[in-house]
Amino acid sequence: MKIVALIPARLGATRFPRKLLALLKNKTVIRRTYEATLGTGLFDDVYVVTDSDEIYHEISINGGKALKSKAEYESGTDRIAEAAAMLDADIFVNVQGDEPFVQKEPLRQLISLFNDADAIPQVASLVQPLHNPEYIADPNYVKVALSLDNTALFFSRSVIPYPRSKELAITYYEHIGVYAFTKQALFMFANWQMTPLESAEKVECLRFLEHGVPIKMAVATYMGVEIDVPEDIDKALALMEANGWE
Repeated sequence: MKIVALIPARLGATRFPRKLLALLKNKTVIRRTYEATLGTGLFDDVYVVTDSDEIYHEISINGGKALKSKAEYESGTDRIAEAAAMLDADIFVNVQGDEPFVQKEPLRQLISLFNDADAIPQVASLVQPLHNPEYIADPNYVKVALSLDNTALFFSRSVIPYPRSKELAITYYEHIGVYAFTKQALFMFANWQMTPLESAEKVECLRFLEHGVPIKMAVATYMGVEIDVPEDIDKALALMEANGWE
């Protein structure tokens, strides 16, 4: 099974413009994400897919592989679908460009979901338990409701499930923006228009659920800090300091 990692990288993020070129110590966020993904050793190839000449140059000049997308896209999944059409692979893994501390074990868990020959998913993704009440209430943290077999029931920026009974111990899950797709699933996604729930929540994977395509989830225990807003740079630097990472 040939597996390629694609890292969509857009320069003009709404909440934190140019965040992928922000520095974490001596390297940019996008360079750290690329090197961390490559360093897992899980992929036959790793590419950054971007509409930005600056990001393309940042990766290329440091020995990495980058592809320029030819059009503007609503989501990272739309962007990598264009790249996937040019590449030969069985599974494409979408690692978000703002995941500079992406870890090998969660990615291995994600890929392992495609090893069941009798029930190969079209789409899979990752969640991690969310414990901090402040983060659970924060719309920047996308929450996921799971079925008993860890298939996604819904994704929302709201608190799901709602804690109607205060006596129940509820496990909340945060969606980690790392996906794995078959090529066919990527092409289906790119050919569909943005769907109503996707548009309302601004959560792209809802497009699959609204079209009846199940998303299998793996529960990870640690993925580090995502860079969504400027304050996350301080969180990332603190994490690096605590672990002695350069």
